[in-house]
Amino acid sequence: AAIVGALVALSVIALVLSLVKIEDVTLPPTVKYGMVFDAGSSHTSLFVYEWDSDKENDTGVVSQTLSCDVQGQGISSYANDPPKAGDSLRECLDKALKVIPAAKQRDAPAYLGATAGMRLLREQNSSAADHVLAEVAKTMREYPVAFKGARILTGEEEGAYGWITINYLLDSFMKYSPKTHTWVHPEAANILGALDLGGASTQISFVPEGSVINWNEASKFMLYGFNYNIYTHSYLCYGQNEMLKRLAKELIAVRGEQGVDHPCYPKDYNETVSLSSFRTSPCTNRSDPRLTLDDRNVTLEGRGNASGCLAAVRKLFNFSACGQSQDCTFDGIYQPPVHGQFIAFSAFYYNFKFLNLTEGQSLATVRENIEHFCARSWEDVRSPCYPEENPERLPKYCANANYILTLLLDAYKFNETSWNNIFFQMKAGSADVGWTLGYMLNLTNMIPAEAPARVKGHVPSLWAAAITFIILTLTLGLAALLL
Repeated sequence: AAIVGALVALSVIALVLSLVKIEDVTLPPTVKYGMVFDAGSSHTSLFVYEWDSDKENDTGVVSQTLSCDVQGQGISSYANDPPKAGDSLRECLDKALKVIPAAKQRDAPAYLGATAGMRLLREQNSSAADHVLAEVAKTMREYPVAFKGARILTGEEEGAYGWITINYLLDSFMKYSPKTHTWVHPEAANILGALDLGGASTQISFVPEGSVINWNEASKFMLYGFNYNIYTHSYLCYGQNEMLKRLAKELIAVRGEQGVDHPCYPKDYNETVSLSSFRTSPCTNRSDPRLTLDDRNVTLEGRGNASGCLAAVRKLFNFSACGQSQDCTFDGIYQPPVHGQFIAFSAFYYNFKFLNLTEGQSLATVRENIEHFCARSWEDVRSPCYPEENPERLPKYCANANYILTLLLDAYKFNETSWNNIFFQMKAGSADVGWTLGYMLNLTNMIPAEAPARVKGHVPSLWAAAITFIILTLTLGLAALLL
């Protein structure tokens, strides 16, 4: 009896030890998801992002999980049939739900940001723009995600979010330290500028040197506990597609004939346009005493003249409005002198990639290569030497390249030296460069950081001792009963 009593006492002690001396144990942070549609003027893309709920200084460490290109044109092209704008998103939404765990979908914020194409549609027909956004929102609400809205971004928002994306991907804001296994702020952060060229607008964003800045053109952000003030400006109607329309209209207005020489198109290439097509965009639907926008057709005849192309493109800019001011681009728009290194993406990248123009090439070499390409005939351009997924783009690369040179050198005022500070790229790591990641990063500041989940856990050494006591007690008790 004495032995059994002692064993029972030991069991009680062991059980007490197993229940006391406990401490909080932090579980790993849960993963959250979010999605952003980039509804551009010529196409729409969906990007799905994920980040740990345990954020770093209130900004999520976000990575790209999925990118999906929506079939068809941009949502602004559905102005006459808004339901199709919503339907066009379904295929990519279905793909997104396959990568987001079912348990996470209801909490995944979903946004759609429309850019210059919808800004133009809103100028031309605000009611149609509202209907398109309403149909897009209707479709997204049908999916088990936390729909947060579909809206038209300002040009400055588009530029600023692109700037955030670039500097995030290139570790300008935070850098992982293998020594401490933590994220740290670089001591001498190399903040880069952003150059974005779309179909209907173009944006420039950077941190000016010194503190001189016109705050009407500034954006302010707090990221990872640090404040940033950047200059950003967006030029509507200066995207490459709208530029080409404006260029064609200008050439026709000057000649006013059925056959009009187009210096930027390849030799032996002809394109017929209807004057009524210029009425479809606010960028070209403006009164011009030299031209009546009737239903007459005009043929544009390619001449392959690089110098003539450059001269024609320059006429699309009003450089005289700046006078002698160095803090001005064109049309009287203020801009401080460009400073630091820049990443040029979107159409900047795609045009230079096609022409095989890379970083490190001198400005003289770039000009020489563009002139060489512009002099090629249409038959030569269509050869296997210039593969292109969309053949409709082939005759437009000469105009696009000369436009990019004019925009960067004459408007933004890069020069022979600072040209080497521009890097043309579309990806950094495994993520796409664009405004959507920056948009998601900024929005994570609005999503409360989830408190780390805590459970009651035993100190490992005490837990092991308690288990040992229990096993020993049960073994001795069983032996005593048998004896």
